[in-house]
Amino acid sequence: MSVAPAYLYCYYRVDPAQAGAARAAVADLFCAAEERFGAATRLLRGEREPWLWMEVYENVREAGRLEAMLTELCAAQGFAAFLAPGERRRNERFVAAVG
Repeated sequence: MSVAPAYLYCYYRVDPAQAGAARAAVADLFCAAEERFGAATRLLRGEREPWLWMEVYENVREAGRLEAMLTELCAAQGFAAFLAPGERRRNERFVAAVG
């Protein structure tokens, strides 16, 4: 029995003063996710709130391993320094609905 691919969404508010550094860090995350997991990636921002960002990782077969890798890479990058005060990265996983 094959496992349905998952879709991972990571969202957070970026400190506007750190947006350039955050974007570079996200590019590194995307390269690693694409290389190691074959994930299709996208970065979205809030339509009415441009500092609300969402990383999208699509068609991931090993979502738990991808999440662990992202957590490790973010820690190594010091990603928390790019976030707005009081913010943290939040992850949500989705799979295709049945029926």
